[in-house]
Amino acid sequence: MGLQTIIENINKANLKSDIPAMQVGDTINVHSRIVEGDKERIQVFQGVLISRRGRGINEMIRVRRVVDEVGIERCWPINSPMIAKFEIVRQGDARRAKLYFLRDRVGKSRRLRDRRRGLGKTEAATK
Repeated sequence: MGLQTIIENINKANLKSDIPAMQVGDTINVHSRIVEGDKERIQVFQGVLISRRGRGINEMIRVRRVVDEVGIERCWPINSPMIAKFEIVRQGDARRAKLYFLRDRVGKSRRLRDRRRGLGKTEAATK
């Protein structure tokens, strides 16, 4: 066995199994654990998933949201124990792997199309 396969087998035990199928462009809620002294609470960060990188134990996501016309981006390791869970709020239609161009957008042009945009028309046509 090679060294790389040995490392991957060790890291496989630390991978999370309850991660939903998130893609770039989706609006997600990241529930992260915040430890303050001896107390622990959950804080929710909702934003657009603008990049994914790495694989396995090293996979990272970058989530962007805008508050009071100021953009905030946070990076998390997907398999971190400080992440309680991920929720997919909305599935966005992205044609790129990294959505860094959203940093320059203002107003309505900042929004992404919904990936399920054609489903409503087909259901209405069949009735």
